[in-house]
Amino acid sequence: MTSTVSTSGSPLKLAQIRSRAWLTAPVLLGGYGLIRLVPGSKHPGPGWTSGHTALLASLLVFGLLLHGLYRLAGANDRAALGPVLAARLGFGAALVGLAASLAQVAIDLYTGLRAADSADQSRMFAQIQSHPGVLPVVYQIGPLFFYLGLLALLTVLAVRRRVPVWSPLLVLVGTVAMAASLDLMTVGAVAYALALAPLRRAL
Repeated sequence: MTSTVSTSGSPLKLAQIRSRAWLTAPVLLGGYGLIRLVPGSKHPGPGWTSGHTALLASLLVFGLLLHGLYRLAGANDRAALGPVLAARLGFGAALVGLAASLAQVAIDLYTGLRAADSADQSRMFAQIQSHPGVLPVVYQIGPLFFYLGLLALLTVLAVRRRVPVWSPLLVLVGTVAMAASLDLMTVGAVAYALALAPLRRAL
């Protein structure tokens, strides 16, 4: 009896986290955005570390959310090959982007904890980014696949009438806002939360 409970406990907790991921992930993302607005938080120190820790947690929860969206999109529905293929491509793209984003946050946390000041952190960034492939994969191109994949999954769900049409549109608006300025991260997070709200009982 005891072993059965302990074995199933972890999947149960993951399921609970995933069921709330529609809100948890954007809230953590918005928390990072708010911390960024605090003076001094854009340099090595407590603000930098706490903000990027919130961002790391947000990305991890987004990983669970992406899996939930993929399942809802009909991952194993053989009667709808088109949407299933689109969902698989979107899920794969999102995971690639998520991996790149996690690598970027890990680098940010590492440099923030190790650097003595902003100049030292800039030198560390330059050294890391000088390695072949790091800049395009981790910073310039790789993370974009996360947003494209998320948008693709929600578009499939909208086509299959499992979310309103405005859900992917709100994600697009939020993404554009954050791309325009990281200071609009919280605005983007609110847009994400509103876009994902129709899924609150489905995940």
